Parts: sequence; C-alpha cells; structure tokens
Amino acid sequence: MRALYSAATGMRAQELNVEVISNNIANMRTTGFKRQRTEFQDLLYHNMRREGTATSEAGTTVPVGIEIGSGVRTAATPRVMSQGTVYQTEKELDVAIRGEGFFLIELPDGRTAYTRDGSFERDGEGNLVTADGYVVQPGITIPEDATDVTINNEGTILATIGTETEPQELGRLDLARFVNKSGLQAIGDNLFLETASSGAAQLGNPGDDGFGTALQNFLEQSNVEAVTEIADMISAQRAYEMNARVISGADEMMSSTANIIR
Repeated sequence: MRALYSAATGMRAQELNVEVISNNIANMRTTGFKRQRTEFQDLLYHNMRREGTATSEAGTTVPVGIEIGSGVRTAATPRVMSQGTVYQTEKELDVAIRGEGFFLIELPDGRTAYTRDGSFERDGEGNLVTADGYVVQPGITIPEDATDVTINNEGTILATIGTETEPQELGRLDLARFVNKSGLQAIGDNLFLETASSGAAQLGNPGDDGFGTALQNFLEQSNVEAVTEIADMISAQRAYEMNARVISGADEMMSSTANIIR
C-alpha cells in the first residue's frame, strides 16, 4: 500500500526535524550561535485523473483531478540569522556586533572564516586571536605593556603603551557581510565559510554604512528561544506518532485483506 511508504517518509522527515531541534537546544548557550529550522517539500504525485481532461465531445472537462501524493522530504535546514541578545561580560577583549556583519578569522590553512563570536584573547605574541588561537583579521597586535585597552563602536582598538599618557591606535577590526547569510557553510567552532550561495564577502568596518557597531565588554548570545524549540519538538513528536499510526492502520488493513483471502 502506498500509505506505508508515504508515512515512512513522514517519519524520516520528522526524525531529522527532531535532530535539528536538539542541536538548537544543545547550543542555547553557544556564543553567536544561529538556530536552524527544517523546511519540507511534498514528493511526486501519481495522477489518476488529470485536471482539464475532456469528458465529452461537447468540450466539457474535468474541473478537479485525482492526485495521490507519495510523501514528504526535507528540502533544507536554513539558519535564522537574527540578532541574538547581547550581555555584558566585563572582559576587555570581548566584542559583540550590534547589527550586520561577521568578524574575519584567518584559519591555519590560509582560508578566511567568519564568526559572530567575539570572545577574543591575546596569544603569547600579543596577537588578537580566537579561543582556538586563530588570528582575528586584519591582524592586530597588543603590546605586552599595553594598558587600558578600549574598543570603540567603530571597532578601533586603543591602548596606553608603557609610560605614555595618551592612548595609541593599534588597529581597527574588519567586518564582512553577505547577500545571503543563510548560504554560509558552518564548519563548527562558531565559524562559517563563504560559499557560492552566500555570495562574496563585502568588507567594511564597524560603523560603516550597512555594517553593525562594535560593543566592547559584551558578547552576543545564541538566538535560540527555549519555548519555541520545545513547542517545535512537541509538534515534531506528534507528527511522528501520527505517521506511525498510519503505518499501523495500513498494516491492519492489509492484514484484514489477507484474512479475507484465506
């Protein structure tokens, strides 16, 4: 029976849906994480009677046909790139982006990755790096004797060096934005890579036209909302159960038919 296979596709789709939701919930406290949602599409249809088919020589036609669907499939799991809530950390190298943009990170293999996670540190040479030691572009070095490090809304990093009284500019953070942010490829460690779907990175600095501003001593939280995820989880579970009942019902119908034949 076609119902068995249609319901099976529904169970597989909802199983994947639950996996996406569980990953969202697992990353509720991940800095800069962007939640995913699951999108579905119906599968091909078997046309038993097509709309518009002639029913007489007088030109009458069928107004509504007979189509039997074959189930559902997962079409995509796009990321929702909305702004997460920013919270204060009181750590001088923590930076959040309020608005559009991603920080540029240089990977060990020379590629450029992008992130909303601004929890930066200094390595042994004073370079501004991520928690994994990847250099934050454009490559800013904070001297060992630097004090009172500040990052203004335009992403400019200032510090007082040694015995000097006036702060010196050490550099300015780079940002990138994309035509299609959801087209970025997630590679873990809060990093994304540019793809053909995302479009080429458009570079700028915090505060530039179309780019967000930098907030020192703040980090951006995940945009996962617990209530929404729990509601989606319950909905997915119920959909899975209903598809399982369809399979049970189809099995009972087939069993009844087999008993009649006997």
